Amino acid sequence: MLPPVLEIYLVWHPRDAAGAEIVAQLDAHFHGDLFTGLIGGAVEVYARSEGWLRPGGAPRQIPVPGDPPPNGVAQAQYVVIVPVLDFRLAQAAADRDGEWYEYLAAIRGAQYDAPDRVAVFPVLADLRADEGALGELFGELVYIVVNGVTGETPQDRRRRDLVQSIAQFVGGDAGRRLTVFISHTRRTAEGDGGQPQEITERVRAVIAQTRLADFFDAQALGPGRDYSEEIARAAASSALLALRSDHYASRDWCQREVVTAKTAGMPVVILDALVRGDPRGSFLMDHAPRVPVDGDDGGIWAGLNLLVDEWLKRLLWRRQHELAERAAPGLGVGWWAPHAPEPTTLAIWLARAYPAGDRPASLRILHPDPPLGGPEREVLARVAALGGIATLEILTPRQLAARGG
Repeated sequence: MLPPVLEIYLVWHPRDAAGAEIVAQLDAHFHGDLFTGLIGGAVEVYARSEGWLRPGGAPRQIPVPGDPPPNGVAQAQYVVIVPVLDFRLAQAAADRDGEWYEYLAAIRGAQYDAPDRVAVFPVLADLRADEGALGELFGELVYIVVNGVTGETPQDRRRRDLVQSIAQFVGGDAGRRLTVFISHTRRTAEGDGGQPQEITERVRAVIAQTRLADFFDAQALGPGRDYSEEIARAAASSALLALRSDHYASRDWCQREVVTAKTAGMPVVILDALVRGDPRGSFLMDHAPRVPVDGDDGGIWAGLNLLVDEWLKRLLWRRQHELAERAAPGLGVGWWAPHAPEPTTLAIWLARAYPAGDRPASLRILHPDPPLGGPEREVLARVAALGGIATLEILTPRQLAARGG
């Protein structure tokens, strides 16, 4: 067990309904299949609502950097506090000498004292709550709103905005929006009705309704820039959304973009938008989450939300790697793979990790759950053997824990 990476605290007045709904949603989300694949304790969600010393009073204090560790438990590397600004909370905070005002003022103070470790992302549940004391305390911050947009529920939008904000904070880029690299092909064929261009336009229209940024080939570049170099740089530093239309998998540039993103450890999500079918396919396109796209934009929203989740998951995994190097150096892990390895990523990682060819006789790879299947591990073992590695261990955190390290 490593020290916690991220702790999320939801703060709301017990007589406001929105807070309980949000904490239930986030608790289910961060304890679902995607994030439980990390080492235990990577992210936890806590509620702060009921009075700690008396009914109706302020909740239990939130442990923040600089405070003594509660019961000797290590402090989280990052603390995210989400005050839910609703009507009853505004009433309680109106008394500048009261418990609730002091409690909320301490939250802002913690962010001022340790901005690299404490972030505050207020949710505006009631427009009236932005007035008075709550506006004074949190009005300088960008609010997360609860109204929806076309094709997306308010709950999904709120969750994505919060996950995106957390990812930018944990990644050290709180002031820069996450960028979605739109990998696509312009190639059309008889019978597809211009489908590649149509799905691309729909994706960009959906992204325009979010807080995300997008990178869209030459339109994102200024005159005189090296096209191939800039495309490779963007694919290696952005979350890649691959629009898999009928001819996508056979296009050289599309293949390069996917490989560049995978080997750089960037998240990749495939939007399946096949119309007539794919006559060839590509092994480079497999081994990534994929979401079907139909006539409406529901699949596009789902793909974007999954991409943001994958981004945060990989950042948390990277932080766990850094913690393990300090707290548990005896794990003997050669490669902390951000995603279950595949022949493409393993071959490229081996060439980069051991450029002189002096590879070890045994190699242990750790990656987030779920685990690979037996046939998949066998193929990877053959790839490693070709590189001189006789023994290849590929484990997830649960498998490693079951073996006792």
